[in-house]
Amino acid sequence: MSLYTQWVSRGLFPLQERLKGHPTVRYRRALETSQWWAPEALRTLQEERLSRLLERVTAQVPFYRDWFAQHGFHISDFSRIEDLRHLPVTDKSLIRNQGTSWRADDAAGLTEHRTSGSSGEPLTFWLGADRIGMDIAAKWRATRWWSVDIGDPEVVLWGSPVETANQNRARAWRDRLFRSSLVPASDLNPERLDQIIARLRVIRPRMLFGYPSAIARLAWHARDNGQRLDDLGIRVAFTTSEVLRPEWREVIGEVMACGVSNEYGARDAGFIARECPEGGLHITAEELIVEILDDNDQPVPDGTTGNIVVTNLAGPEFPFLRYRTGDRGALDPGICPCGRGLPLLRDIEGRANDGLIAADGSWVHGSRFNYMLRDLNGLRAYKIIQHDRQRVELLLSLAAPLPADVERHLRQGFAEALGGAVEIDVNEVDVISPEPNGKHRHVICKVSSIEGHC
Repeated sequence: MSLYTQWVSRGLFPLQERLKGHPTVRYRRALETSQWWAPEALRTLQEERLSRLLERVTAQVPFYRDWFAQHGFHISDFSRIEDLRHLPVTDKSLIRNQGTSWRADDAAGLTEHRTSGSSGEPLTFWLGADRIGMDIAAKWRATRWWSVDIGDPEVVLWGSPVETANQNRARAWRDRLFRSSLVPASDLNPERLDQIIARLRVIRPRMLFGYPSAIARLAWHARDNGQRLDDLGIRVAFTTSEVLRPEWREVIGEVMACGVSNEYGARDAGFIARECPEGGLHITAEELIVEILDDNDQPVPDGTTGNIVVTNLAGPEFPFLRYRTGDRGALDPGICPCGRGLPLLRDIEGRANDGLIAADGSWVHGSRFNYMLRDLNGLRAYKIIQHDRQRVELLLSLAAPLPADVERHLRQGFAEALGGAVEIDVNEVDVISPEPNGKHRHVICKVSSIEGHC
């Protein structure tokens, strides 16, 4: 660690957090100890924090105060994690409809936040200093797993308007001091990619952070044009906000000669999990309880894919209890070779509602098509667009033309999933553009509520 990085991570950044009233440093130190606890000890900690959370929520949050009274429950009925099943599963729509009754009566000093709205359901919510500090601490801890730290040179490939619109003069100076450079991930044409590569060669970042589709496109462009990125000293690429496709992971790691760490989280739910160098996608168990439920909100066995539901144990002022993230994944019953006792996630499949409507009206989850496409040779990106019940368009960005027999196999697979009468348009394109917010969506269903709902 350089002297400058030490100055930032041990001095400047902690000072910033203290001035903001965030207990970030204290939380990070505690998390770096608790990550090595046995799973049983972490579970005990979760249950203790759950009891404290419910005590505050049932006393101060009107929605839960009324719900407990109406259903005859008391916080003493919730001594184990399994007891969470008595509480209702929540989502953006429910919270939004409750208005101020979701906010604690004694809440003070909260800051307003908004989700990006990429799901079509933006949510405004409020967070206190403890919740913000815990989120930052958890991310900081996971960053240090890769022998990098705040203050190491970093390039952020990002396209969210929340960040890019907020690049005012004060934030720009802060980023300069922290050696973090924000690079918009929109309009990634060849000329723009060349400019970013030139900038990387000047900055020589120790870490990258951003959308995997954007970082992968940069890596492919460099490889196709004989531009080296493996000599820059990049230690790790942290990818987030999209499903990390195997082909994206491969090209990033190969071209940049670095580790690739998947991250899963959300502005509202919190910093849920990040991958360690041994490959375990570790849940921030000290802050979160993660459940995997079926479509009837019933728990599924470990290792089985279902809907990800999160209880954030911090932030009782505006609680996220049994909060449906809208994504699918599975709890991994295994133990990570790194030795951390933190539970593991796996098989993150993206949005639970990313699916298509078959000719007979049935809903087919997008993961079925992901499995068909993931082993295509030279696959760089894809997008499936269902325009109506009779027509689906498959866009493929490939390193080489699609063989005729492979195309026939794809058409057959889509027909088996959706029905033989559905027209499948297969189109090869050079580049698949991201959505306006910079994210890459694999499955887009445009079927109206009259025809069937995606």
